[in-house]
Amino acid sequence: MKKYILMYLNLLGIAGIVVALDQWTKWLVRTNIPFATQWLPKGLEWLMPYARLVYWHNTGAAFGMFQNGSLVFTILAFIVIGAILYYYPQIEAEGWLFRLALSLQLAGAVGNLIDRLTHAGQVTDFISVGTFAVFNVADSAITVGTAILILAVWLNERKEKPRPTAAGKQAQAESEAQGNGEQTVLSEK
Repeated sequence: MKKYILMYLNLLGIAGIVVALDQWTKWLVRTNIPFATQWLPKGLEWLMPYARLVYWHNTGAAFGMFQNGSLVFTILAFIVIGAILYYYPQIEAEGWLFRLALSLQLAGAVGNLIDRLTHAGQVTDFISVGTFAVFNVADSAITVGTAILILAVWLNERKEKPRPTAAGKQAQAESEAQGNGEQTVLSEK
C-alpha cells in the first residue's frame, strides 16, 4: 500500500506543479492582455514576428486542432485521466521515463479540462511562435509527454531486443540455407 501512495504522490506532484504553472500563466494572460491582442515586454518588440504572447480561445484540441469539439474533448479528458490513474501503478520501478511521460500527459489533460469546465468550454491559449498555432503550457506538457513516451518505448524495445552474436548470425544463416533446401557445411575450428 505504501508503494502505491509513493507512486501516486510522484505522479500527482509532477502533474500538480505543471497544472499550477499552466493555470497561473493562463490567469496572467486573461487578466493582463485584452482578448485577441499580442504582447511582448518593452525592448523585445523585435521578436514579434517570431514569438509573442497572444490571448486567444480554443474550443478544440491541442494547438487549435478540431475546433468546436469541446464536449468531445471534455469527455476524452476524463477518459485519459482515468486511464493514466489506472495504468500508472502498473509501470515497473525502472520505468521512470514512462512515469514522467504519463505525469506530463496527466497535467496537460487536467490543465485544459479545468479551462473547459470553468470557461464555457474554451481553453486559453497564449504562446505564439512564428506561424504555428497558438498553444499553452498544458498543450506543451501533452506534447513533451508524448515525445518522452515514444522515447521510452524505443529505449525499452532496444533493451529487450537480443543482439545477435557472431555465432548467432552463423546459426541464422545456416537455418535460412536449410530452409531453402541447401546444405551447409560447418567449418571446424
